[in-house]
Amino acid sequence: MTTPIGHGSNGSGLSPAEFAATPQRHRELAADALLRADNLVAGYLPGVNILQECNFFLRAGEIVGIIGPNGAGKSTLLKAMFGLIPVRGGTVTLRDGDITSAKAHTLVTEGVGYVPQSNNVFVSLTIEENMQMGAYLRPRTFTARFDAVCALFPLLGERRKTKAGALSGGERQMVAMGRALMMEPSVLLLDEPSAGLSPMFTDEVFVRCKKINAAGVSIVMVEQNARRCLQVCDRGYVLDQGRNVYTNTGPALMNDPKVIELYLGTLSGSSEAR
Repeated sequence: MTTPIGHGSNGSGLSPAEFAATPQRHRELAADALLRADNLVAGYLPGVNILQECNFFLRAGEIVGIIGPNGAGKSTLLKAMFGLIPVRGGTVTLRDGDITSAKAHTLVTEGVGYVPQSNNVFVSLTIEENMQMGAYLRPRTFTARFDAVCALFPLLGERRKTKAGALSGGERQMVAMGRALMMEPSVLLLDEPSAGLSPMFTDEVFVRCKKINAAGVSIVMVEQNARRCLQVCDRGYVLDQGRNVYTNTGPALMNDPKVIELYLGTLSGSSEAR
């Protein structure tokens, strides 16, 4: 789906993935991006920045994975792009329009969906009511959108009157993803979609991500299951200490000796801590 980046000798002394992560290379590659972040500086507490001039881009039709050690800034990057934490420097752009620090409801109407890692369903509401909340800004589209979402997640239609609190973790994740799709986004931001799930449901989540992508939604995925993430994504980023360290195609990162040595051996069982 995408053109491999960073292959071959670059004369810089950097590995292909390191070369692709440089600011200059980012500017070259991000020219046609659907969503991009440039030199992003952000954090939760005054004077404490988690992201340190971080760069990112997503092309239309892609699945892009973000991996890295605990505390690297992966979830922070998603939240900064979705306007949930203060951005102190840099810009976030959607289709050439500046959306830096835009309100979440504005981003939703612009076609950006977001699924947080935890507390991502209304447990006291039924599946159908959760979906109605997803279409709150466009209630007249509910029936058509619910049918479209059920085509991707048949369980939601079959159990539409079941309260979300009675569902398993994997089923709740389907509800959360389905609700985010109710506004027909062009971009879906997923924060740790496989966290806490059984191996069976973990595989199911990644299969559904591929189907959502095939339906025309570009996906940004922060994942603790680094190897599985790189298997399904078109491109990946490795963040460390709030900075871009490596970026390349998923297969290239999986086979990059430095990425294997420094990250893949320790990430598959880790959990995200912002």
